[in-house]
Amino acid sequence: MIITSVVNPKFNHRLLDRILVAAESSAVNVLIVMNKIDLQDNSEYNEWLEIYSEIGYKVHLTSVNRNEGLYELRNNLNGKVNLFCGLSGVGKSSILNSLYPNLNLKVGDISTSTHKGKHTTVSSIMQKVEGETIVIDTPGIREFAPYGINKLDLAHYFIDFTPFLNDCKFNTCTHFHEPGCAVVDAVEKDQIDVQRYQSYLNLLETIEEDVQY
Repeated sequence: MIITSVVNPKFNHRLLDRILVAAESSAVNVLIVMNKIDLQDNSEYNEWLEIYSEIGYKVHLTSVNRNEGLYELRNNLNGKVNLFCGLSGVGKSSILNSLYPNLNLKVGDISTSTHKGKHTTVSSIMQKVEGETIVIDTPGIREFAPYGINKLDLAHYFIDFTPFLNDCKFNTCTHFHEPGCAVVDAVEKDQIDVQRYQSYLNLLETIEEDVQY
């Protein structure tokens, strides 16, 4: 499960896309939680809700302060092993405390100078909370880089690219500069969101040519 916030700290779709790639490459089911919706007008986050929902991801909108969206989220966690991942300060521990009060996890504040979260969870904590439901609270992250993925495989972990991958002129297409690229054509036709494509290009630049295993 990936926890984001719409504000304090600001929604970071580039980081979200990186975590999604890691999850897809490991065949991990993903829930996206957009927290703190009480702090922002819905026009500010509806665009992202629409983008990720249309791709095919389940997106929960939550507010701990107003107790919104938590009942539905809890139902989706029942009977599963659930890892909570996200930036420092997005509200991972606050959500867990609201869902399962007996956890009593330490909750931090947002830095007034950087507007980023302060680390309060310093190690991963795994607990069975009810029945067969297990939750893992992880330390907040600042940076994230998927591991063990090469340039030719990267596009397969952007699931919105999938319908177009087999239509490229070259089967070694990296969907960047090659002629006859169906992915680039889909971006130009608004069939793939341009911000998602930019996330792909940014990741493509950081991947080593030959991954060492």
